[in-house]
Amino acid sequence: MEHILPSYDDPLFSILLIIVIALIIALVTYGWGMYRQQKEEGNLLKFLEKFDSSECALDTTNMPFESNMLKPLTLLAKAFENTGEYHKAINIYIYLIKHIEHEPGEIELMERLGNTYLHAGFLERSKSIYLEILRRTPRNVQVLYELGIVYEAMQRYDKAKEILEPLKVLGEDTAALERYFDFSELIASKTVEAEEKVIKIKAILKKQSSLYRQIVSALLQLDTSSAWEIIDAERMKELIDILWFLPNSQLDLDIIASNDKLHTLYYAKGYLQKPMIQSGIFSLDMLATARKGGFEEGDLLFSYLCKKCKQSFPVSFTRCPNCMAINSVQVEEKIAKSSPKTDYSLL
Repeated sequence: MEHILPSYDDPLFSILLIIVIALIIALVTYGWGMYRQQKEEGNLLKFLEKFDSSECALDTTNMPFESNMLKPLTLLAKAFENTGEYHKAINIYIYLIKHIEHEPGEIELMERLGNTYLHAGFLERSKSIYLEILRRTPRNVQVLYELGIVYEAMQRYDKAKEILEPLKVLGEDTAALERYFDFSELIASKTVEAEEKVIKIKAILKKQSSLYRQIVSALLQLDTSSAWEIIDAERMKELIDILWFLPNSQLDLDIIASNDKLHTLYYAKGYLQKPMIQSGIFSLDMLATARKGGFEEGDLLFSYLCKKCKQSFPVSFTRCPNCMAINSVQVEEKIAKSSPKTDYSLL
């Protein structure tokens, strides 16, 4: 029996042709995908070679990798990061990135590596990591925010503001962050005169009241009288440490004497002699009561809580050192016995 091939006009021929073309396209696509994957892996290895970790105490050079090592090593790296042993955490993250095979895992580990470099103060390295992540995943909102933090730390506010536009496109509300960058750029500027800074800072306050603490602190350095004009006794809790440590030369006694809360603070501090116990802040009123009773060795100690991540720190911050949130500081005060002051003479 003769086998007759379908003619060009035969519908069967068209079906066979479509199947052949589909198979060719599938094979080419698969081959191209494998090529791209191998190229990306090669590029990633070349990229990681720039981050020399030979100084690290943890030797991973000859460590064999197994997939079940991913989670424990990631936890170990995080533990090292939390204890400030950044060099060990960095070494582990680089080792894992070199050996992991799936891209989502790579991206997550690269982000952790970028965060570790950021916390360790290696800003250029952190920037390079974040830019590489964004090259692969341009719609990564979290990394865009983190890149903005790096540029802010570098005081490259023009670059920090560039990340706002893609964040807006991705549906993020960036109004508060934009004003924060404007304020930070203004404070850091070496070309804007002090008088002009004061005017612009007050304008920013009208639009962004959450910057109140930072703005009062900045104005106290630029123009004390302008600072006292915006000090609101009803928000004294936000400023209690700043006001407590102000030297006599920066006090506006007329404003203080006319406000019971401010009067209480500076009576408790020992700057005023007329008793007043009406601040509404428990620790401060207790200290003022003790002073009225003759105990003059009291003092206030301060700690600083991040309202977002609940971590506590011994010094104030604009961005939380842990979670990098802005305007999240909450001042916590407690009564303590004042330590004796010793004046050392050079003569």
